[in-house]
Amino acid sequence: MSLWSTYRSLTPKTRALFGVGVMAWATIGLWTTPQVENALGMQASPSEKEELDRQLAVRISRVGGDGKSDERAH
Repeated sequence: MSLWSTYRSLTPKTRALFGVGVMAWATIGLWTTPQVENALGMQASPSEKEELDRQLAVRISRVGGDGKSDERAH
C-alpha cells in the first residue's frame, strides 16, 4: 500500500489532526531555529550574511533593442 493510499484511508478527522500536527511541528521548528543555531555555534556572522545577500541579489538586465525608449509603448 502506498503512502498516499494509506493517508487517504484515514478518516477525515484523523487527516485534519495529522495536518494540524505537521503545521505545529513546522511552526515550532521555525520558531526555535535561531536559538538552536546559537546553541550549536552555527550563527552566521554579519559579513557572511552580507555575502549571501550579495550572491542572492536579483540582477536585471535588458536584452536586445538599440538602447532607445520604445515610443510605441507611450
